[in-house]
Amino acid sequence: MKRTAAALKVKKLRMTEPKEAERLTGYIVGGISPIGQKKALITVIDDSAQVLNKMYVSGGKRGFDIGLAPSDLATVCRQTLFSHIAEQ
Repeated sequence: MKRTAAALKVKKLRMTEPKEAERLTGYIVGGISPIGQKKALITVIDDSAQVLNKMYVSGGKRGFDIGLAPSDLATVCRQTLFSHIAEQ
């Protein structure tokens, strides 16, 4: 979380409560997708994902995943930040 906070240039981040996440995204917990959220939330993708041909994200329902290239995910998400956040 510290690296993500630094990438977003904020002091600290916290995980939100499940009900708040559902209200903000319009999806139920377990199926929260970075695509098509009610409120444009920032999606942070680690730089290392850019070498992948395909990555999987939630499709908006529990058990439903969508496979797409990281660059395509960045295109369909309203606000995306590629940042080096993964631990070495």
